[in-house]
Amino acid sequence: MTTLPGRPLLGCIADDFTGATDLANMLVRGGMRTQQSIGIPDAEVLEQLDADAIVIALKSRTVPAAEAVEESLRALAWLRERGCEQIFFKYCSTFDSTSAGNIGPVSEALLAALDSDFTLACPAFPENGRTVFRGHLFVQDQLLSESGMRHHPLTPMTDANLVRVLQSQSQAAVGLLRYDTIASGVDCIRARITELRAEGVSLAIADALSDADLVVLGEACADLPLLTGGSGLALGLPANFRRAGKLRDLNAAEVPNVEGGEVVLAGSASLATNAQVATWLAAGRPSLRIDPLALAAGEPVVEQALVFARDNTQTVLIYATSTPEIVQQVQLELGVERAGSLVERALGDIARDWSSPACGASL
Repeated sequence: MTTLPGRPLLGCIADDFTGATDLANMLVRGGMRTQQSIGIPDAEVLEQLDADAIVIALKSRTVPAAEAVEESLRALAWLRERGCEQIFFKYCSTFDSTSAGNIGPVSEALLAALDSDFTLACPAFPENGRTVFRGHLFVQDQLLSESGMRHHPLTPMTDANLVRVLQSQSQAAVGLLRYDTIASGVDCIRARITELRAEGVSLAIADALSDADLVVLGEACADLPLLTGGSGLALGLPANFRRAGKLRDLNAAEVPNVEGGEVVLAGSASLATNAQVATWLAAGRPSLRIDPLALAAGEPVVEQALVFARDNTQTVLIYATSTPEIVQQVQLELGVERAGSLVERALGDIARDWSSPACGASL
């Protein structure tokens, strides 16, 4: 596919907003001017489009697999219409998913739509302590199945063997691109990919222990129509376009100043976010907790949060983050889907209203 003048080179589909932001940050660090959209952009965005990479943030991680596939294919169609040369499907570095999906089903659907027969799956993000060795995902020094992710309220990860996890949700054969191959360099990786294809493998978990491994993987896979993984895998992608003479030499990180107050929103129930919230609270900084039970009771939680933020001269934290025990109690009372939906909608409403022109503030 020929890249149109002024059109993006890399099109990215992320299965949640936070991960999309991580990916956009990684691409900017690599020198790609990047635009991020919450949901599939409307027609007006096309007129303002001037970027090397486009990141579309979906909310497809925990929806039914068929819905995730449909929305991802719509995002793919939009990106291909813009002229993107390569597609990147981004998911969490902890491979958040279930036996039904959505990583496998979405990856297979994207492969089919791109008329391709092979892609990598590499969630490794060494900078954040996520590494993959012999197909097993580690969070810092723990196997994924022994980390706090085993208690995730929506997608508990109880198996660190990613080949097994991905195979359980995929129709195609899943293989492994082992670390010894990656350590041998780009040519060896490409040769092993050829072998995997000949063996009928369509999806391959790729080991990675360092940023250097991700850069090598990115270079080796420059010609693949589709790549999948965590935002760390994007480390090696900008250099591919630069080597091909397609990346403009501009300051990708130059952004306008945003005036007004600031609000930090936190909704994750992960151990890391719980620790961050605890640190904020221990420092005595202004904060307000969103109570799902109050939301369910119809209390004006969003309005109260906005008033709280506007009445503070400091940056404030508005959070729904809770321990696994509290999350489970709320889920028992409200149901898993309803509890999650109430919190997500409330945080979304706060973000929208706080960032509106009337507020002139930032998140």
